[in-house]
Amino acid sequence: MPTSRFIDVQHFIDEKKLSGFQILTLILCFFIVAVDGFDTAAIGFIAPAIRAEWQLDAVHLAPVFGAGLVGLMGGALLFGPLADRYGRKPILIVCVAFFGLMTLLSAWSTNVEMLIALRFLTGLGLGGAMPTAITLSSEYSPARHRSVLVTTMFCGFTLGSALGGIAAAHIVASMGWHYVLIAGGILPLALVPVLAFALPESARYLAIKQGASQRITKLLQRIAPQEDLASATFTVAEKPQTGFPVKQLFSAKLRAGTVALWVVVFMTLLVIYLLSSWLPTVINNTGMSLKNASLVTAMFQVGGTLGAIILGRLMDRHSPQRVLAITYLLGAVFTALIGSSAGNTAMLVFVVFAAGFCVSGGQVGTNALAAAFYPTASRATGVSWSLGIGRIGSVLGSLAGGWMLALGWGMSTMFMVVGIPSLIAAGAISLMARKRKQQRGSDTTQDAALQQA
Repeated sequence: MPTSRFIDVQHFIDEKKLSGFQILTLILCFFIVAVDGFDTAAIGFIAPAIRAEWQLDAVHLAPVFGAGLVGLMGGALLFGPLADRYGRKPILIVCVAFFGLMTLLSAWSTNVEMLIALRFLTGLGLGGAMPTAITLSSEYSPARHRSVLVTTMFCGFTLGSALGGIAAAHIVASMGWHYVLIAGGILPLALVPVLAFALPESARYLAIKQGASQRITKLLQRIAPQEDLASATFTVAEKPQTGFPVKQLFSAKLRAGTVALWVVVFMTLLVIYLLSSWLPTVINNTGMSLKNASLVTAMFQVGGTLGAIILGRLMDRHSPQRVLAITYLLGAVFTALIGSSAGNTAMLVFVVFAAGFCVSGGQVGTNALAAAFYPTASRATGVSWSLGIGRIGSVLGSLAGGWMLALGWGMSTMFMVVGIPSLIAAGAISLMARKRKQQRGSDTTQDAALQQA
């Protein structure tokens, strides 16, 4: 009889070269967050056209943004614990199918109330898909490259958002805003059968749930076909957790990091969604055409894409918290400069790009940090709840743009205020680093005491 050997799933992934199977998984997650990004951002780009057709003012248009973001928050809070209980793959498929269908139905909205309701339902699916895709990507990434792989995968979101701006710039004028939503519905629905066939379940999730050795063997064999895993027993370094997954986020070792991550995500999403939702309208109000205003705003997402890749690489080489703290400080500066750059198109493009590099790119880096921070049993919950609580900031950001415009704030004052949340995010991430350092020092002292005893 062959002797059974124990294999830690994460150590196995860390020791092997990145395989085509892992790259395929990351590409599928890339497409998930790309269609997520398209559907999330499209409403901001088509908002001026909706406003003109239905004769809405800024205050009445704001709930359209807010409803979707409330749905995003609810979806994240709901589906994260479900992904930790039932698996990453089934939750991803359900979420993608649901938000695709709701986006498609939104194209036939006949009034603002109907659009608000459908945007809320769309948000539920969008809110569950993104953190679960981050979780699955992290669990198939070797530790030495995890940050850059997760942030590169998440570039699908920023590229999808930018594509929403480009599509709006060309489709709205010739066909109408409805067709942007039709495209946003068809794309995720077409992706669903591909995911059902090709997307794997997380091997780490299966290992911690136990009793799925044959499935894990098949998955890991695709990473390293030459390995003999027939007699292996698969484990993870963490112990299975019991009880409600959210409660685990506030254990002694996790609570300080959890609170810090919630503050950071709250502040950064406030900035991101305020700019994504209202920047086309604000720039359009300065006299720039809607097409050019949409293209300038798309530079925010392009900057975020490049920022995510570069920051992910830096996070793998240096302290992730230090990299993010510096990035958010710079993000505050560039966001504030948007308000004084309206008269110079080249300068405006640059500062919008730079703000996206720092704030949107930093947000992607924070997602990767959250996925690495939490253990397998509560990872999907930890990532999704940080995004879910952060969505409160996105809701406030989407509404705040309308309030600022209604109050008649000038661009300079408006963007100076919008830069403040990035400063707060820099402070919160610095405090998280300090707490982690203190905790590691305490753990080292305890280990030394035990060895002496």
